[in-house]
Amino acid sequence: MKLRRPTQDPLELNLTPMIDCLLFLIIFFMLSTTFAKTGKLQIQLPQADVGASKPVTKALEVAIDSRGHYAINGQPLASTKAEDIRQAIESAAGNQRDQPFVISADGQAPHQSVVTVMDIAGQLGFRSLGIGARDAKPPSQ
Repeated sequence: MKLRRPTQDPLELNLTPMIDCLLFLIIFFMLSTTFAKTGKLQIQLPQADVGASKPVTKALEVAIDSRGHYAINGQPLASTKAEDIRQAIESAAGNQRDQPFVISADGQAPHQSVVTVMDIAGQLGFRSLGIGARDAKPPSQ
């Protein structure tokens, strides 16, 4: 009787699962990486071309200077606290929440100062919010 030797299968290493895992990790790291250049954006804010517009009557104007100080309808506020600004806006507006609300901020004013006024205006229920701008073109003669 002739016995056969068991044949040995050739050893193969299947790389497909390992490649799948590596590709998954590469994609994961690419999507979760933060890029440092996003914080270094150089932006220049555009100027507005102010056309002929109707004069707005009884607009509530909040002015912000370059140091973050506020003035409501030309009356400067002593405090820069949000609660004091809120009270001053409420007293200047009364119950009229449908009047235009204009924010005139200096170009060098802190962004947080503008956002604070916008947030207060939204909380108080003003519907018509505008940002004051100057004409970018010199007046033609």
